[in-house]
Amino acid sequence: MELLLAVRRGEGTLGAQIEDRLRRAIRDGALRPGTAVPSTRDLARQLGVSRRIVIDAYAQLAAEGYLLLRQGARPRVSETSAVAGEPTVDEPQAPPVRYDFRPSIPDVSTFPRQAWLRSLRDALASMTDADLGYGDPRGVESLRTALADYLGRVRGVVAEPSRVMVTCGYSQGLDLVCRTLALGGARRIAFEDPSYPEQKELARRAGLEPVPVAVDEQGIRVAELPDVGAVVLTPAHQHPTGVVLSGERRTELLAWLRDHDAIAIDDDYDAEYRYDRAAIGALQGLDPERVVYAGSASKTLAPALRIGWLVLPSSLVEPVREGKRLVDHQTDRVEQHAFADFLVRGELDRHLRRMRGSYRARRDALIAALAEDLPEAVVSGIAAGLHATVRLPDSDDEAAIVEEARRRRIEVGPMAENWDDPRGRPPTLLLGYGQIQEASMRPAVRALAEVVMSVRS
Repeated sequence: MELLLAVRRGEGTLGAQIEDRLRRAIRDGALRPGTAVPSTRDLARQLGVSRRIVIDAYAQLAAEGYLLLRQGARPRVSETSAVAGEPTVDEPQAPPVRYDFRPSIPDVSTFPRQAWLRSLRDALASMTDADLGYGDPRGVESLRTALADYLGRVRGVVAEPSRVMVTCGYSQGLDLVCRTLALGGARRIAFEDPSYPEQKELARRAGLEPVPVAVDEQGIRVAELPDVGAVVLTPAHQHPTGVVLSGERRTELLAWLRDHDAIAIDDDYDAEYRYDRAAIGALQGLDPERVVYAGSASKTLAPALRIGWLVLPSSLVEPVREGKRLVDHQTDRVEQHAFADFLVRGELDRHLRRMRGSYRARRDALIAALAEDLPEAVVSGIAAGLHATVRLPDSDDEAAIVEEARRRRIEVGPMAENWDDPRGRPPTLLLGYGQIQEASMRPAVRALAEVVMSVRS
Protein backbone atom coordinates (compact mmCIF):
# COMPACT_ATOMS: atom_id res chain seq x y z
CA MET A 1 0.00 0.00 0.00
CA GLU A 2 1.51 3.29 -1.12
CA LEU A 3 1.24 6.66 0.61
CA LEU A 4 2.15 10.07 -0.81
CA LEU A 5 4.57 11.18 1.89
CA ALA A 6 8.18 12.38 1.73
CA VAL A 7 10.81 13.14 4.32
CA ARG A 8 14.06 15.05 3.87
CA ARG A 9 17.21 14.77 5.92
CA GLY A 10 18.25 18.03 7.49
CA GLU A 11 14.65 19.27 8.06
CA GLY A 12 14.27 18.01 11.62
CA THR A 13 14.16 14.43 12.79
CA LEU A 14 12.70 11.91 10.38
CA GLY A 15 10.17 10.74 12.95
CA ALA A 16 8.92 14.30 13.55
CA GLN A 17 8.53 14.83 9.81
CA ILE A 18 6.46 11.63 9.47
CA GLU A 19 4.25 12.68 12.38
CA ASP A 20 3.78 16.21 11.02
CA ARG A 21 2.96 15.16 7.45
CA LEU A 22 0.48 12.48 8.52
CA ARG A 23 -1.11 14.80 11.05
CA ARG A 24 -1.62 17.49 8.40
CA ALA A 25 -3.01 15.00 5.86
CA ILE A 26 -5.57 13.84 8.41
CA ARG A 27 -6.49 17.35 9.50
CA ASP A 28 -6.82 18.58 5.90
CA GLY A 29 -9.02 15.65 4.93
CA ALA A 30 -6.62 14.02 2.47
CA LEU A 31 -6.69 10.98 4.77
CA ARG A 32 -10.28 10.49 5.82
CA PRO A 33 -11.49 8.73 8.98
CA GLY A 34 -11.31 4.96 8.51
CA THR A 35 -8.73 5.12 5.70
CA ALA A 36 -6.08 2.40 5.84
CA VAL A 37 -2.43 3.49 5.87
CA PRO A 38 0.71 1.43 5.18
CA SER A 39 2.08 -0.88 7.84
CA THR A 40 5.15 0.32 9.70
CA ARG A 41 7.33 -2.08 7.72
CA ASP A 42 5.81 -0.98 4.41
CA LEU A 43 6.14 2.76 5.09
CA ALA A 44 9.71 2.34 6.34
CA ARG A 45 10.59 0.59 3.08
CA GLN A 46 8.94 3.32 0.98
CA LEU A 47 10.73 6.14 2.83
CA GLY A 48 14.06 4.33 3.18
CA VAL A 49 14.19 4.79 6.95
CA SER A 50 14.43 2.54 9.97
CA ARG A 51 11.23 0.72 10.88
CA ARG A 52 11.71 1.86 14.52
CA ILE A 53 11.33 5.48 13.40
CA VAL A 54 7.95 4.71 11.80
CA ILE A 55 6.81 2.63 14.81
CA ASP A 56 7.51 5.54 17.17
CA ALA A 57 5.77 8.05 14.84
CA TYR A 58 2.67 5.85 14.57
CA ALA A 59 2.62 5.37 18.35
CA GLN A 60 2.66 9.14 18.90
CA LEU A 61 -0.16 9.71 16.38
CA ALA A 62 -2.18 6.93 17.99
CA ALA A 63 -1.71 8.54 21.40
CA GLU A 64 -3.01 11.82 19.97
CA GLY A 65 -6.08 10.09 18.54
CA TYR A 66 -5.11 10.33 14.87
CA LEU A 67 -4.40 6.66 14.18
CA LEU A 68 -6.00 3.42 15.33
CA LEU A 69 -3.47 0.64 15.93
CA ARG A 70 -4.59 -2.93 16.55
CA GLN A 71 -2.56 -6.12 16.76
CA GLY A 72 -2.75 -8.05 13.48
CA ALA A 73 -4.77 -5.34 11.68
CA ARG A 74 -3.67 -2.69 9.21
CA PRO A 75 -3.28 0.78 10.80
CA ARG A 76 -6.17 3.13 10.05
CA VAL A 77 -7.05 6.76 10.49
CA SER A 78 -9.17 7.01 13.63
CA GLU A 79 -12.89 7.56 13.14
CA THR A 80 -12.67 10.33 15.75
CA SER A 81 -9.56 11.93 14.26
CA ALA A 82 -11.50 14.95 13.04
CA VAL A 83 -11.74 16.30 16.60
CA ALA A 84 -8.03 17.04 16.50
CA GLY A 85 -8.47 19.53 13.65
CA GLU A 86 -11.35 21.23 11.91
CA PRO A 87 -14.75 19.70 12.71
CA THR A 88 -16.41 17.76 9.93
CA VAL A 89 -20.05 18.09 8.99
CA ASP A 90 -21.77 14.76 8.50
CA GLU A 91 -24.21 14.64 5.60
CA PRO A 92 -27.72 14.03 6.91
CA GLN A 93 -28.86 10.46 6.42
CA ALA A 94 -32.25 10.29 4.75
CA PRO A 95 -34.62 7.86 6.45
CA PRO A 96 -35.42 4.76 4.39
CA VAL A 97 -38.29 4.99 1.94
CA ARG A 98 -41.38 3.02 2.98
CA TYR A 99 -42.97 2.78 -0.47
CA ASP A 100 -41.16 3.72 -3.66
CA PHE A 101 -43.59 4.61 -6.46
CA ARG A 102 -41.02 6.41 -8.58
CA PRO A 103 -41.57 5.59 -12.27
CA SER A 104 -39.20 3.93 -14.74
CA ILE A 105 -37.18 2.06 -12.11
CA PRO A 106 -37.00 -1.72 -12.56
CA ASP A 107 -36.92 -4.28 -9.77
CA VAL A 108 -33.15 -4.66 -9.54
CA SER A 109 -33.52 -7.36 -6.87
CA THR A 110 -34.48 -9.72 -9.70
CA PHE A 111 -31.29 -9.07 -11.66
CA PRO A 112 -30.14 -12.49 -12.98
CA ARG A 113 -26.85 -12.49 -11.13
CA GLN A 114 -25.87 -16.10 -11.77
CA ALA A 115 -26.61 -15.88 -15.50
CA TRP A 116 -24.67 -12.60 -15.73
CA LEU A 117 -21.74 -14.07 -13.80
CA ARG A 118 -21.63 -16.98 -16.21
CA SER A 119 -21.59 -14.64 -19.20
CA LEU A 120 -18.94 -12.45 -17.57
CA ARG A 121 -16.80 -15.48 -16.72
CA ASP A 122 -17.12 -16.91 -20.24
CA ALA A 123 -16.36 -13.52 -21.76
CA LEU A 124 -13.18 -13.09 -19.76
CA ALA A 125 -12.09 -16.63 -20.57
CA SER A 126 -12.55 -16.13 -24.32
CA MET A 127 -11.30 -12.55 -24.71
CA THR A 128 -7.95 -12.23 -26.45
CA ASP A 129 -5.20 -9.80 -25.46
CA ALA A 130 -6.31 -7.60 -28.36
CA ASP A 131 -9.86 -7.54 -26.94
CA LEU A 132 -8.50 -5.93 -23.78
CA GLY A 133 -7.14 -2.97 -25.71
CA TYR A 134 -8.88 -0.10 -27.48
CA GLY A 135 -11.29 -1.04 -30.23
CA ASP A 136 -13.91 0.29 -32.59
CA PRO A 137 -15.78 3.18 -30.88
CA ARG A 138 -19.03 1.70 -32.21
CA GLY A 139 -18.55 -1.27 -29.90
CA VAL A 140 -17.51 -4.91 -29.89
CA GLU A 141 -18.51 -6.59 -33.15
CA SER A 142 -20.01 -9.64 -31.43
CA LEU A 143 -22.34 -7.41 -29.39
CA ARG A 144 -23.32 -5.26 -32.36
CA THR A 145 -24.19 -8.43 -34.25
CA ALA A 146 -26.14 -9.86 -31.31
CA LEU A 147 -28.03 -6.59 -30.88
CA ALA A 148 -28.88 -6.40 -34.58
CA ASP A 149 -30.29 -9.94 -34.43
CA TYR A 150 -32.17 -9.38 -31.16
CA LEU A 151 -33.69 -6.03 -32.13
CA GLY A 152 -34.74 -7.32 -35.51
CA ARG A 153 -36.39 -10.32 -33.90
CA VAL A 154 -38.26 -8.64 -31.01
CA ARG A 155 -38.69 -5.01 -32.15
CA GLY A 156 -38.76 -5.20 -35.97
CA VAL A 157 -35.66 -3.01 -36.21
CA VAL A 158 -33.80 -3.06 -39.53
CA ALA A 159 -30.19 -3.16 -38.37
CA GLU A 160 -26.90 -4.12 -39.94
CA PRO A 161 -24.18 -4.54 -37.27
CA SER A 162 -22.18 -1.79 -38.98
CA ARG A 163 -24.94 0.69 -38.11
CA VAL A 164 -25.22 -0.30 -34.45
CA MET A 165 -23.46 1.88 -31.88
CA VAL A 166 -22.95 0.71 -28.28
CA THR A 167 -23.19 3.57 -25.78
CA CYS A 168 -23.02 4.14 -22.02
CA GLY A 169 -26.80 4.23 -21.70
CA TYR A 170 -29.57 6.08 -23.52
CA SER A 171 -28.54 9.54 -22.32
CA GLN A 172 -25.12 9.29 -23.91
CA GLY A 173 -26.68 8.07 -27.13
CA LEU A 174 -29.07 11.04 -27.27
CA ASP A 175 -26.23 13.41 -26.42
CA LEU A 176 -24.07 12.02 -29.25
CA VAL A 177 -26.87 12.38 -31.78
CA CYS A 178 -27.73 15.92 -30.62
CA ARG A 179 -24.10 17.04 -30.86
CA THR A 180 -23.78 15.49 -34.30
CA LEU A 181 -26.92 17.30 -35.47
CA ALA A 182 -25.67 20.61 -34.06
CA LEU A 183 -22.32 20.20 -35.82
CA GLY A 184 -24.25 19.54 -39.02
CA GLY A 185 -26.07 22.86 -38.77
CA ALA A 186 -29.28 21.95 -36.92
CA ARG A 187 -30.49 24.57 -34.49
CA ARG A 188 -33.72 23.22 -33.02
CA ILE A 189 -35.07 19.83 -31.96
CA ALA A 190 -38.65 18.88 -31.03
CA PHE A 191 -39.69 16.94 -27.95
CA GLU A 192 -43.01 15.53 -26.87
CA ASP A 193 -44.82 17.61 -24.27
CA PRO A 194 -44.86 16.16 -21.66
CA SER A 195 -41.57 14.22 -21.69
CA TYR A 196 -38.41 13.55 -19.70
CA PRO A 197 -36.99 16.94 -18.60
CA GLU A 198 -33.41 15.64 -18.69
CA GLN A 199 -33.57 15.15 -22.45
CA LYS A 200 -34.17 18.83 -23.06
CA GLU A 201 -31.18 19.77 -20.96
CA LEU A 202 -29.00 17.39 -23.00
CA ALA A 203 -30.20 19.10 -26.17
CA ARG A 204 -29.44 22.56 -24.78
CA ARG A 205 -25.93 21.53 -23.78
CA ALA A 206 -25.38 20.19 -27.27
CA GLY A 207 -26.33 23.59 -28.71
CA LEU A 208 -29.89 22.80 -29.80
CA GLU A 209 -33.05 24.66 -28.81
CA PRO A 210 -35.69 22.20 -27.51
CA VAL A 211 -39.19 22.87 -28.84
CA PRO A 212 -42.22 21.30 -27.10
CA VAL A 213 -44.93 19.64 -29.21
CA ALA A 214 -48.19 18.55 -27.62
CA VAL A 215 -49.23 14.93 -27.16
CA ASP A 216 -52.83 13.67 -27.24
CA GLU A 217 -54.45 10.23 -27.11
CA GLN A 218 -52.86 9.33 -30.49
CA GLY A 219 -49.36 10.46 -29.58
CA ILE A 220 -47.40 13.47 -30.75
CA ARG A 221 -49.40 15.99 -32.82
CA VAL A 222 -47.43 15.80 -36.04
CA ALA A 223 -49.39 18.66 -37.60
CA GLU A 224 -47.96 20.98 -34.92
CA LEU A 225 -44.31 20.11 -35.55
CA PRO A 226 -42.32 23.28 -36.32
CA ASP A 227 -39.37 23.60 -38.67
CA VAL A 228 -36.78 21.54 -36.77
CA GLY A 229 -33.94 19.22 -37.68
CA ALA A 230 -35.11 16.33 -35.51
CA VAL A 231 -37.83 15.11 -33.17
CA VAL A 232 -37.41 12.86 -30.12
CA LEU A 233 -40.37 10.67 -29.25
CA THR A 234 -41.46 7.52 -27.41
CA PRO A 235 -43.87 5.97 -29.93
CA ALA A 236 -44.33 2.49 -28.41
CA HIS A 237 -45.31 3.79 -24.95
CA GLN A 238 -45.23 7.55 -24.56
CA HIS A 239 -43.53 8.77 -21.43
CA PRO A 240 -45.22 9.79 -19.25
CA THR A 241 -48.81 9.71 -20.59
CA GLY A 242 -48.67 6.04 -21.59
CA VAL A 243 -50.31 6.44 -25.02
CA VAL A 244 -49.19 4.73 -28.24
CA LEU A 245 -48.38 6.61 -31.43
CA SER A 246 -51.29 5.64 -33.72
CA GLY A 247 -50.81 4.11 -37.15
CA GLU A 248 -52.17 7.24 -38.79
CA ARG A 249 -49.74 9.45 -36.88
CA ARG A 250 -46.82 7.15 -37.75
CA THR A 251 -47.58 7.52 -41.44
CA GLU A 252 -47.97 11.28 -41.02
CA LEU A 253 -44.70 11.57 -39.11
CA LEU A 254 -42.68 9.62 -41.68
CA ALA A 255 -44.03 11.85 -44.45
CA TRP A 256 -43.14 14.93 -42.38
CA LEU A 257 -39.56 13.66 -41.85
CA ARG A 258 -39.07 13.19 -45.60
CA ASP A 259 -40.63 16.56 -46.47
CA HIS A 260 -38.46 18.41 -43.95
CA ASP A 261 -35.27 16.38 -44.45
CA ALA A 262 -35.32 15.65 -40.70
CA ILE A 263 -34.78 12.61 -38.50
CA ALA A 264 -36.69 11.09 -35.59
CA ILE A 265 -35.08 9.58 -32.52
CA ASP A 266 -37.16 6.59 -31.42
CA ASP A 267 -36.68 6.18 -27.66
CA ASP A 268 -37.89 2.60 -27.18
CA TYR A 269 -37.39 2.86 -23.44
CA ASP A 270 -39.69 0.10 -22.11
CA ALA A 271 -41.41 -1.37 -25.16
CA GLU A 272 -40.60 -4.93 -24.01
CA TYR A 273 -43.23 -4.57 -21.25
CA ARG A 274 -46.67 -4.72 -22.88
CA TYR A 275 -49.22 -6.69 -20.85
CA ASP A 276 -52.50 -6.70 -22.78
CA ARG A 277 -51.22 -7.58 -26.26
CA ALA A 278 -48.05 -7.88 -28.34
CA ALA A 279 -45.94 -4.74 -28.49
CA ILE A 280 -46.05 -2.63 -31.65
CA GLY A 281 -42.88 -2.75 -33.74
CA ALA A 282 -40.34 0.03 -33.55
CA LEU A 283 -40.85 3.12 -35.70
CA GLN A 284 -37.34 2.66 -37.09
CA GLY A 285 -38.38 -0.41 -39.05
CA LEU A 286 -40.60 1.75 -41.26
CA ASP A 287 -37.81 4.09 -42.41
CA PRO A 288 -34.29 3.17 -41.24
CA GLU A 289 -32.75 6.16 -43.04
CA ARG A 290 -34.95 8.68 -41.23
CA VAL A 291 -35.20 7.17 -37.75
CA VAL A 292 -32.55 6.62 -35.09
CA TYR A 293 -33.45 3.72 -32.82
CA ALA A 294 -32.30 4.12 -29.18
CA GLY A 295 -32.49 1.66 -26.31
CA SER A 296 -30.68 0.47 -23.21
CA ALA A 297 -30.49 -2.25 -20.57
CA SER A 298 -31.50 0.15 -17.79
CA LYS A 299 -35.21 -0.78 -17.68
CA THR A 300 -34.89 -4.43 -18.70
CA LEU A 301 -31.99 -5.39 -16.41
CA ALA A 302 -30.54 -2.64 -14.19
CA PRO A 303 -29.39 0.99 -14.47
CA ALA A 304 -25.99 -0.07 -13.11
CA LEU A 305 -25.29 -1.76 -16.46
CA ARG A 306 -24.29 1.31 -18.41
CA ILE A 307 -25.04 -0.29 -21.76
CA GLY A 308 -27.17 1.37 -24.38
CA TRP A 309 -27.39 1.24 -28.15
CA LEU A 310 -28.22 3.25 -31.21
CA VAL A 311 -29.18 1.99 -34.64
CA LEU A 312 -28.23 4.83 -36.95
CA PRO A 313 -29.14 5.98 -40.46
CA SER A 314 -26.15 5.44 -42.73
CA SER A 315 -25.51 9.20 -42.94
CA LEU A 316 -24.97 9.45 -39.17
CA VAL A 317 -22.78 6.39 -38.57
CA GLU A 318 -19.38 8.00 -39.11
CA PRO A 319 -20.04 11.39 -37.43
CA VAL A 320 -21.58 9.72 -34.36
CA ARG A 321 -18.72 7.22 -34.28
CA GLU A 322 -16.23 10.09 -34.28
CA GLY A 323 -18.20 11.81 -31.51
CA LYS A 324 -18.08 8.65 -29.41
CA ARG A 325 -14.32 8.36 -29.96
CA LEU A 326 -13.77 11.89 -28.75
CA VAL A 327 -16.04 11.53 -25.70
CA ASP A 328 -14.71 8.31 -24.16
CA HIS A 329 -13.38 6.20 -27.04
CA GLN A 330 -15.52 3.21 -26.11
CA THR A 331 -17.98 1.64 -23.70
CA ASP A 332 -16.59 -0.96 -21.26
CA ARG A 333 -15.44 -3.79 -23.56
CA VAL A 334 -15.52 -6.51 -20.89
CA GLU A 335 -19.20 -5.80 -20.21
CA GLN A 336 -19.87 -5.69 -23.94
CA HIS A 337 -18.46 -9.19 -24.43
CA ALA A 338 -20.49 -10.41 -21.45
CA PHE A 339 -23.70 -8.82 -22.73
CA ALA A 340 -23.16 -10.35 -26.18
CA ASP A 341 -22.93 -13.80 -24.58
CA PHE A 342 -25.97 -13.01 -22.40
CA LEU A 343 -28.04 -12.11 -25.47
CA VAL A 344 -26.93 -15.04 -27.62
CA ARG A 345 -27.69 -17.56 -24.88
CA GLY A 346 -31.24 -16.17 -24.62
CA GLU A 347 -30.84 -14.98 -21.02
CA LEU A 348 -32.44 -11.60 -21.72
CA ASP A 349 -35.46 -13.31 -23.30
CA ARG A 350 -35.84 -15.55 -20.24
CA HIS A 351 -35.51 -12.64 -17.83
CA LEU A 352 -38.09 -10.57 -19.72
CA ARG A 353 -40.58 -13.44 -19.74
CA ARG A 354 -40.29 -13.73 -15.96
CA MET A 355 -40.58 -10.00 -15.39
CA ARG A 356 -43.56 -9.46 -17.69
CA GLY A 357 -45.62 -11.79 -15.51
CA SER A 358 -44.38 -10.16 -12.32
CA TYR A 359 -44.91 -6.57 -13.47
CA ARG A 360 -48.34 -7.33 -14.90
CA ALA A 361 -49.42 -8.77 -11.54
CA ARG A 362 -48.09 -5.68 -9.76
CA ARG A 363 -49.86 -3.35 -12.18
CA ASP A 364 -53.14 -5.25 -11.75
CA ALA A 365 -52.73 -5.03 -7.97
CA LEU A 366 -52.07 -1.28 -8.23
CA ILE A 367 -55.16 -0.66 -10.35
CA ALA A 368 -57.34 -2.73 -8.01
CA ALA A 369 -56.01 -0.95 -4.92
CA LEU A 370 -56.56 2.49 -6.49
CA ALA A 371 -60.16 1.55 -7.33
CA GLU A 372 -60.69 0.63 -3.68
CA ASP A 373 -58.81 3.39 -1.85
CA LEU A 374 -58.79 6.27 -4.40
CA PRO A 375 -61.88 5.57 -6.54
CA GLU A 376 -61.95 9.11 -7.90
CA ALA A 377 -58.50 8.66 -9.48
CA VAL A 378 -58.41 7.87 -13.22
CA VAL A 379 -55.69 5.63 -14.67
CA SER A 380 -54.80 6.48 -18.29
CA GLY A 381 -52.49 5.00 -20.91
CA ILE A 382 -52.02 1.44 -22.11
CA ALA A 383 -51.17 -1.57 -19.92
CA ALA A 384 -47.43 -1.40 -20.41
CA GLY A 385 -44.15 -0.20 -18.97
CA LEU A 386 -43.20 0.31 -15.35
CA HIS A 387 -45.63 3.01 -14.24
CA ALA A 388 -49.27 4.04 -14.32
CA THR A 389 -50.41 7.60 -15.04
CA VAL A 390 -52.99 8.52 -12.39
CA ARG A 391 -55.05 11.68 -12.74
CA LEU A 392 -56.59 13.15 -9.60
CA PRO A 393 -59.56 15.52 -9.27
CA ASP A 394 -58.86 19.08 -10.44
CA SER A 395 -59.22 20.38 -6.89
CA ASP A 396 -56.22 18.37 -5.64
CA ASP A 397 -52.82 20.00 -5.15
CA GLU A 398 -50.23 17.81 -6.89
CA ALA A 399 -47.19 19.55 -5.39
CA ALA A 400 -48.60 19.40 -1.85
CA ILE A 401 -49.41 15.69 -2.23
CA VAL A 402 -45.89 14.92 -3.46
CA GLU A 403 -44.36 16.90 -0.61
CA GLU A 404 -46.53 15.29 2.06
CA ALA A 405 -45.89 11.84 0.62
CA ARG A 406 -42.16 12.42 0.81
CA ARG A 407 -42.50 13.61 4.40
CA ARG A 408 -44.15 10.26 5.14
CA ARG A 409 -41.37 8.44 3.31
CA ILE A 410 -43.42 7.65 0.21
CA GLU A 411 -41.84 8.52 -3.13
CA VAL A 412 -44.08 9.27 -6.13
CA GLY A 413 -43.45 10.77 -9.55
CA PRO A 414 -44.94 14.26 -10.05
CA MET A 415 -46.33 14.86 -13.52
CA ALA A 416 -45.64 18.61 -13.33
CA GLU A 417 -41.88 18.27 -13.89
CA ASN A 418 -42.49 16.65 -17.28
CA TRP A 419 -44.50 19.52 -18.78
CA ASP A 420 -42.80 22.37 -20.61
CA ASP A 421 -45.26 24.66 -18.78
CA PRO A 422 -47.10 22.92 -15.91
CA ARG A 423 -49.46 25.82 -15.18
CA GLY A 424 -53.10 24.86 -15.50
CA ARG A 425 -52.37 21.15 -15.95
CA PRO A 426 -54.51 18.59 -14.12
CA PRO A 427 -52.96 17.11 -10.94
CA THR A 428 -51.44 13.79 -11.93
CA LEU A 429 -49.16 11.25 -10.26
CA LEU A 430 -46.84 8.79 -11.98
CA LEU A 431 -46.93 5.63 -9.90
CA GLY A 432 -44.21 3.12 -10.64
CA TYR A 433 -44.57 -0.49 -9.59
CA GLY A 434 -41.06 -1.76 -10.25
CA GLN A 435 -39.98 -1.23 -6.63
CA ILE A 436 -43.11 -2.49 -4.85
CA GLN A 437 -43.92 -6.18 -4.62
CA GLU A 438 -47.43 -7.39 -5.44
CA ALA A 439 -48.10 -8.33 -1.80
CA SER A 440 -47.15 -4.84 -0.64
CA MET A 441 -49.18 -2.94 -3.22
CA ARG A 442 -52.41 -2.69 -1.22
CA PRO A 443 -50.85 -1.23 1.95
CA ALA A 444 -48.69 1.06 -0.23
CA VAL A 445 -51.72 2.49 -2.04
CA ARG A 446 -53.62 2.79 1.23
CA ALA A 447 -50.75 4.83 2.69
CA LEU A 448 -50.74 7.04 -0.41
CA ALA A 449 -54.51 7.50 -0.15
CA GLU A 450 -54.05 8.66 3.44
CA VAL A 451 -51.59 11.27 2.15
CA VAL A 452 -54.10 12.53 -0.42
CA MET A 453 -56.88 12.72 2.18
CA SER A 454 -54.67 14.58 4.63
CA VAL A 455 -53.77 17.20 2.01
CA ARG A 456 -57.43 17.64 1.06
CA SER A 457 -58.41 18.23 4.65
